Amino acid sequence: SEGKMKEAIELLKKHDLLKIIDDELDIYLEIPHIAYIEVKTENSKAILFTNPVDKKNNKKFDIPVLMNVFCNEKAVELFIGDGDKIGREIESLLKMKPPTTFSEKLSTFGKLFALKNTIPKKLKGKGECQQIIKLGSDAKLSDLPILTTWEQDGGPFITMGQVYTTSLNGELKNLGMYRLQVYSDNTLGLHWQIHKDSNHFFHEYKKAGKKMPVSIGIGGDPMYIWCGQAPLPIGVFELMLYGFVKNKNAQLVKCITNDLYVPKDNDFIIEGFVDPTQIKIEGPFGDHTGYYTLEEEYPFMEITAITSKRNPTFLATVVGKPPLEDKYMGHATERIFLPLLKTTAPDLIDYYMPENGVFHNLIMAKIKTLYPGHASQMMHAFWGVGQMSFVKHAIFVGEDAPELTNHQEVVKHILNRINVEDMLISKGVVDALDHSSPKFAVGGKLGLDCTGDEIKELGITLLDDEVLLSKMQNISSDIKALKQYFLDTKNPITVISVEKTRNQKYLFEELKPLFEHIKILIIVDEAKNDVNNEYMLVWRVCNNIDSNRDLFIDGHTMCLDATDKNLHDNFKRRWPDDVDCTKEVIESLRQRKILDVSDEFIKKFYL
Repeated sequence: SEGKMKEAIELLKKHDLLKIIDDELDIYLEIPHIAYIEVKTENSKAILFTNPVDKKNNKKFDIPVLMNVFCNEKAVELFIGDGDKIGREIESLLKMKPPTTFSEKLSTFGKLFALKNTIPKKLKGKGECQQIIKLGSDAKLSDLPILTTWEQDGGPFITMGQVYTTSLNGELKNLGMYRLQVYSDNTLGLHWQIHKDSNHFFHEYKKAGKKMPVSIGIGGDPMYIWCGQAPLPIGVFELMLYGFVKNKNAQLVKCITNDLYVPKDNDFIIEGFVDPTQIKIEGPFGDHTGYYTLEEEYPFMEITAITSKRNPTFLATVVGKPPLEDKYMGHATERIFLPLLKTTAPDLIDYYMPENGVFHNLIMAKIKTLYPGHASQMMHAFWGVGQMSFVKHAIFVGEDAPELTNHQEVVKHILNRINVEDMLISKGVVDALDHSSPKFAVGGKLGLDCTGDEIKELGITLLDDEVLLSKMQNISSDIKALKQYFLDTKNPITVISVEKTRNQKYLFEELKPLFEHIKILIIVDEAKNDVNNEYMLVWRVCNNIDSNRDLFIDGHTMCLDATDKNLHDNFKRRWPDDVDCTKEVIESLRQRKILDVSDEFIKKFYL
């Protein structure tokens, strides 16, 4: 058998979801830039790059690179299945109440999985991922076409690595997806987020003074990748989700130089050990928030072996500003986890994380409200549990609200119900990638309860954009552009862009005479933003605000300061740059007729 990755490529071809590019293209910036632009197009496809080269080191690879494998809803359905259907199956199993005796210790998820043939199967002998074995100094990362995506990146990164770890006693296993930085031919940095399982395991090995085995799979069944990013409870091995969805167990083989088990059909396996007493500076890395994650200290692994198939394919993804591949993967995850969220929040009807809110930064939830304060109770439940605890901004609507994915309608519904008195401002854990909070991994939370009836009449007089802009500019020359949105709602939004010279609280104070015309004011930096670009404005605002610092309220007028923060704001951390494409690379690809991209498109997605 040619294996799972080749099957996936054939499947994409058959459904007209694959572009093949035979031109020689550089693993440094060129390949990822092409994939980045492709994933944002209306009917994006997966791309197979058959001739990757490393121009800097004058090297050619005979390993093709596949990107954008989850290129759209159709591809997700081909590789994962119908999310709604799987969600319904989980829901019906939840009603079955599995026997309690053997499963007292297991989480709800563990119980579900125990009902089906989901336990991964350990095979004797070698797998196809071990047809070629390179050990010790023969195991070189430079033999793989590992991409450098952005010019400020700290180096090449493996972006679709399936990271396998196990607890010290061998009982718990974990598959996670973390970016992996190449330091040298045999050293790989591990970006273990502080909230993740493998990090808990790491501390056990550290305490015991032992080296920790780590193996990284690349390629194989695309489903492994999706399982690796699924928000499962601690202690549930992600490959059980594979078995659950596929209805057959994952087939594993033992690694050559450590005792971990990995899928037999991966294209590559990188094996090694982490010395828990050692750390290196990891990053920067242009991440899926659309910003660079700055340098931090993280553990790293020393490589003991690289094994592969005879004709492997290297799989990678591209991250940066939305929309990205995770938009499609995330949607399937949402559907499948809805029934599980309902076990902690029974009154939840539906939820949605728009990709331009970058998942953890914005969640909308529809709930059945039964009493006053019900929504804020739900917010506390969300903020206290698992993956949901990272959510920065939560908006709750009642069951009479439109479909959550119907953007225009649901936003109107929300704006007709925003009431300053029904806002919940809190503080808690935020994603380690969050850059806007004053402290690392701790920041402001904002909850909006829009489950009630429409609020009373406005009491403001609307002005035309030009009129309001000139009135504002009479007050302050900092203001450069203005656009108003949703004027037909009780809470119109006024977006202004400014040249920032001070803390925006002063501007907010100065604009008070105009509050009879403004309900919600949003401030962005003029240099990087277009007040007419709704999609990217949502992205910017969700990324740049911390509700404990950037929300100003006066009477019924509220303001969100979504400018980049600096010393004017007493902001002590370094503010990261936006992830931007390298202009020369885009130009060169355009000239060589490899890339067909318009200036409008570049503007539209802040490329």
